[in-house]
Amino acid sequence: MGFLSSSSSIVFKLGISIIFLVSFSGYTPADAYDPLDPSGNITIKWDIITWTGDGYVATVTLYNFQQYRHIQAPGWTLGWSWAKREVIWGMNGGQTTEQGDCSKFKGTIPHCCKKTPSVVDLLPGTPYNQQVANCCRGGVINSWAQDPATAVSSFQLTVGQAGTTNKTVRVPKNFTLKAPGPGYTCGPGKIVKPTRFMGTDKRRVTQAMMTWNVTCTYSQFLAQKTPTCCVSLSSFYNSTIVPCTTCSCGCQNTSQPGNCVDSKGPRIASVVPNTGKNLYVPPLVQCTNHMCPVRIHWHVKVNYKLYWRVKVTITNFNYNMNYSQWNLVVQHPNFDNLTQTFSFNYKPLLPYASINDTGILWGVKFYNDLLMQAGPYGNVQSELLFQKEASAFTFEKGWAFPRRIYFNGDNCVMPPPDSYPWLPNTASHMPIGSSFAAIAASISLLLTVFLHGNL
Repeated sequence: MGFLSSSSSIVFKLGISIIFLVSFSGYTPADAYDPLDPSGNITIKWDIITWTGDGYVATVTLYNFQQYRHIQAPGWTLGWSWAKREVIWGMNGGQTTEQGDCSKFKGTIPHCCKKTPSVVDLLPGTPYNQQVANCCRGGVINSWAQDPATAVSSFQLTVGQAGTTNKTVRVPKNFTLKAPGPGYTCGPGKIVKPTRFMGTDKRRVTQAMMTWNVTCTYSQFLAQKTPTCCVSLSSFYNSTIVPCTTCSCGCQNTSQPGNCVDSKGPRIASVVPNTGKNLYVPPLVQCTNHMCPVRIHWHVKVNYKLYWRVKVTITNFNYNMNYSQWNLVVQHPNFDNLTQTFSFNYKPLLPYASINDTGILWGVKFYNDLLMQAGPYGNVQSELLFQKEASAFTFEKGWAFPRRIYFNGDNCVMPPPDSYPWLPNTASHMPIGSSFAAIAASISLLLTVFLHGNL
């Protein structure tokens, strides 16, 4: 019994220590797992197309199998470590960021001699003789749900000093993917069955000499330890406007007048194009109580006999960044009966086939697919019309508000549930439509001021 007691004590103390460390670091297991996209990943396929005198020619393709997390400007950067003394003689559709030390080569100089090359996509407008299929979009890759046709990016490279048979070629090690910042962790390259290619005439099939895959998964905790977006709520049946939680993404600086961001608090970071070496600069965020670059507002707008209507507004408070090809993922049980969206595209997400409670929303091309920088045009909005499901529909206990919201793949901070707009007690004694209509007019002015004000 004494042994058991001692062991239990040790286990208990160890458990407390682990809980303390996890709590202190701010990390939770949920940060590394996305329940709304459990199998999402970026798969890198490396196909050796042909052998050369001292190596091979390979096509490297990045497939974004994530349903709603895309890679935005300034694009992806792929890196690895060579297993031997390989060099890159030439590239199409991509380029390395540094050439490295090629002083030992005479005559023809390799494209890159680094042991750990870093490759980026070429920009639009690249000459055709330097292009390959699915290249030259500046490293921008759309999510799989939004546009599968542009969820792929490729480049081709000629590798030397690498061996010229399946037995002498070695798979590179230590793959890294920045998209464009941190967040992705890549596994080792695994040799798989060679890829088969269909000819343009659809009558002949060829295959790669050798193929290996690398799988990279995303963790929001690794990408950004502080949130990047928050959610506010309102409804026509209650005058309460629930703002984003104070200090959702950071706190205002009170010690230095004129400098809103607290340098000692959590770092608010956004990836913005920059000509310097540092691609990650703190954004110029509008001073708000939440200090988030992006706010999503969910407003329960109208109640009909058979339907109910919601207005969604996305506001950009970041003066340094336009969000192109943005998307919003919302989890709500009534998405199974979504009838119409008025100015956003919509597609259901079914991470668990029998449950349809999650949808992805994104902008209409050339209309509102670009979320502008902070200012009078720094917002996009749409309305959603839901059909009521008699067995589940209610305005009580916050049912009409979303369970979870993601912006560009990042989980947004929700207000605490006990702060949600509540249903007036008198509503239970009056016809639901008439009680709501009676107070709708008195709240519309408050909502207008809130949604268009500098909060």
